[in-house]
Amino acid sequence: MAVGGMPAAKVLAGEVQVGGMPAGGTPAAEEGAEGARAGERGRGDAPGGGPGRSRSRWRGRARGRSGRPGATIGCRYAGPRRAAGGEAGTAGAAGGGQAIVWRNVVLMGLLHLGAVYALSLVPRAQILTLLWAYFCFLMTALGVTAGAHRLWSHRSYKAKLPLRIFLAAANSMAFQNDIYEWSRDHRVHHKYSETDADPHNARRGFFFSHIGWLFVRKHRDVIEKGRKLDFTDLLDDPVVRFQRKYYKSSVVLMCFVIPTFVPWYLWGESLWNAYFLASILRYTISLNVTWLVNSAAHMYGNRPYDKYINPRQNTLVTLGAIGEGFHNYHHTFPFDYSASELGLKFNPTTWFIDFMFWLGLVTDRKQAPKEMIQARKERTGDGSA
Repeated sequence: MAVGGMPAAKVLAGEVQVGGMPAGGTPAAEEGAEGARAGERGRGDAPGGGPGRSRSRWRGRARGRSGRPGATIGCRYAGPRRAAGGEAGTAGAAGGGQAIVWRNVVLMGLLHLGAVYALSLVPRAQILTLLWAYFCFLMTALGVTAGAHRLWSHRSYKAKLPLRIFLAAANSMAFQNDIYEWSRDHRVHHKYSETDADPHNARRGFFFSHIGWLFVRKHRDVIEKGRKLDFTDLLDDPVVRFQRKYYKSSVVLMCFVIPTFVPWYLWGESLWNAYFLASILRYTISLNVTWLVNSAAHMYGNRPYDKYINPRQNTLVTLGAIGEGFHNYHHTFPFDYSASELGLKFNPTTWFIDFMFWLGLVTDRKQAPKEMIQARKERTGDGSA
């Protein structure tokens, strides 16, 4: 998130985590007492993250509670890189007192100031530049929603190599941590949703679940319980390994260089306008849209599928996050590739996956049977469906 000067360089160096589309991801064994009955069990179901790599690595890859790899899978959405809180003193005896990461506070502040300034450039920019910025936003969103979230975190469908490469490139444009870290944290979010082990626990308030979680070191429970989940399926994918290895370079290229270069080279837009509109403003908006899945979609809306969990159906989040706002459905049936009931629903991510299926680049789309959905509504829904 290069917002002028040295801070930008540090962001590009992967020192800041960015991201957050509510990742979801519950273990296949638990998502799916229902999912299993539907034959929807896979190696993983779960997205969120942020640029850079976390300093605390979950060493040990324990198997899930079922004893099989992939039995525990989840998801989450991302934001600026977060420092780990496993060190002594980062969390109090009661799990509180997480140390503030001032670098993230400063860099996020600079990024948002840059975005506010970018708004003043909109009237002076060429129409093509604004359209290009929106196109980059859509590509950024797909890198998170169709890529890190539904494909890699939840394993809700299978994608052939060309599509996986495209989604990995789009994910680097999103600059919300590499696919492995984003999916890892998202699975933890689903598995331990609304507890101290949830990276962006919504019970700690809107600000914390939206961006505040990036301003403090990780709660020790996030690290300790994260070690119990299995993520080997992610590193079995050569695309994930390649993106992780060259993540910093890919972020510089995809998130900043290409969005800035294209308007300048192809239609003569100024580098200044191109940088602030197609890179900084687009990046800031995409981050906040992703974070809204973690915050607003966990606090505001109805719960037609399960009234006993926090995630809600939120129309505004659905519009901004291209289909990720059907969050009560998603946390109830995290293995479903559509993350919503199919029908006349606004879900551009599902439309994209379906189009890729038509092209032959997607197979094995998982869905919750209508009978299962209806039975769940009647058993645990709030009656709003």
